Amino acid sequence: MNKILVLFAHPAIHKSIVNRRLIRIYREFKNIVFRDLYDIYPDFMIDVDAEQALLLEHDIIIFQHPIYWYSCPPILKQWMDLVLKSGFAYGDSGEALAGKRLLSTISTGKDDTDYATDGVHNHRLRHFLLPFQQTAVFCGMSYLPPFVAFSSGSRFDQIRLGEHLHQYRIILTALSDRQFDWASISSLDYMNSDMQLFNFYQQSIHA
Repeated sequence: MNKILVLFAHPAIHKSIVNRRLIRIYREFKNIVFRDLYDIYPDFMIDVDAEQALLLEHDIIIFQHPIYWYSCPPILKQWMDLVLKSGFAYGDSGEALAGKRLLSTISTGKDDTDYATDGVHNHRLRHFLLPFQQTAVFCGMSYLPPFVAFSSGSRFDQIRLGEHLHQYRIILTALSDRQFDWASISSLDYMNSDMQLFNFYQQSIHA
C-alpha cells in the first residue's frame, strides 16, 4: 500500500464540523500517518529534520486545511518555508520528493457556485490553489486534483457532509492502492467531482 502522510492545519479545529469528521476517517487506515501541525508546534518552531524524515518515508502527502483568505493557515506556510529547503526539495541535489504525490484536502465556508468567474470570489477554487500545485511541480512531485468539501460553514448541510465523508473514505482507499490508475483522475477538476472513476473502490468498501 502507498504510505500517506497528512499534514493538518486548522487553528480552531473545535469550530470545524467537517474537518473533525474527516480526520476521524484516517484512523481506519493503517498506512496513514496524521499530524496536526498546530498541536505539535504551538510555538511554530518546526522540527525540520523530523519533518523531512517523514516526507522521505511516505509516498503521498496530504495538505488538509480550510481556505483562509485564499490560502492556507499560517503554520502550513511556515512548514513549507522551512521544510522544503533547497538541496532537499529542489535545487542542486534536491530530489528528495521527486515522484511523490501531493493532495490538497480543502474545506470552505462557501458553495462551489461562489468559486466561479461570476461568483463572489471571481475565480475557481483551483485558481487559488495554484501556489500549492506549482510547489509540487517545482519539487518534482505530481499534484493531484484537490478534494474539496464545499459549503462547510456552521450551517453545513448534514446530508452533504455525509456525502463528503463517504467520498473521502473511497478516495483514500483508492489512493492507498499502489495499482491505482493515476491517469484516470488527471482530468478531474476536483478529486470528488466524478466519483464514477472510483466505482471499484466503492464496491470494495461495501463488500
